[in-house]
Amino acid sequence: MSMIQWVLIIIIVLFIVNRFMPVKGIMNISVQEAKNKFKDNNVQFIDVRTPGEYKANHRKPFKNIPLSNLASKAGSLDKEKEVVVICQSGMRSAKAAKILKKQGFQKISNVKGGMGAWV
Repeated sequence: MSMIQWVLIIIIVLFIVNRFMPVKGIMNISVQEAKNKFKDNNVQFIDVRTPGEYKANHRKPFKNIPLSNLASKAGSLDKEKEVVVICQSGMRSAKAAKILKKQGFQKISNVKGGMGAWV
């Protein structure tokens, strides 16, 4: 194999690892762990699904901030408080958690399985 091929392989592997490794400061929690946080006033609950999805099925105290609007609306959230994010399956909320992390939030929890896992 040539040097260029090795470099390409290394770049691809690093990209994949970076994409799927947990990010420091972001926890993956179960639906039950999310429910256990409902009475904590130092936790903000954000549902990043579309308004239509949210309207069809949501849980209090989750507030709807669609993923597409999250970066611009993050300023309305308190960086000192924990943020719990949820979506339908856990994929969009994982992206949301990374967006919040880049904006300086320290404690972020992503609900594993999202609303699909809600019982």
